[in-house]
Amino acid sequence: MKGKSFVAIIIIVAVIAFFLRVSIEKILFISILQNEAAAQATLKSIATALDSYARNNQGVYPKSLNTLSQSKPVYLDRDYIKESPLKGYIYNCIRMDEAGYNCHAFPSKCKLTGSLSFTVTTGNVFVSEDCSLKD
Repeated sequence: MKGKSFVAIIIIVAVIAFFLRVSIEKILFISILQNEAAAQATLKSIATALDSYARNNQGVYPKSLNTLSQSKPVYLDRDYIKESPLKGYIYNCIRMDEAGYNCHAFPSKCKLTGSLSFTVTTGNVFVSEDCSLKD
């Protein structure tokens, strides 16, 4: 009888472990999708704010995101670069000058907080690629 009880317990533990693994994978997948959607929306907001600023300033883009949140009218609610990481993504604008911009959103931990990196350039041109290609 003791042998059958032990086997039953092992089977129950194995089944519970399997369900936990599947549940954790699903939760992680959903979290990654939410982080990616937030990063896309944030970059699109940044690009729209930059383009609106340029339209209102004779085609001249600001030199920092801080300008967008400090100006009148306010074009952007906050400086996403200073507040990075947000929702698993790190934001950076490697080029911000009077002629245009090039901004990125990278997962803070590739394949854990996001699986895609995003880039937006002057004119609201949006590109995404697998984050593992950047490592």
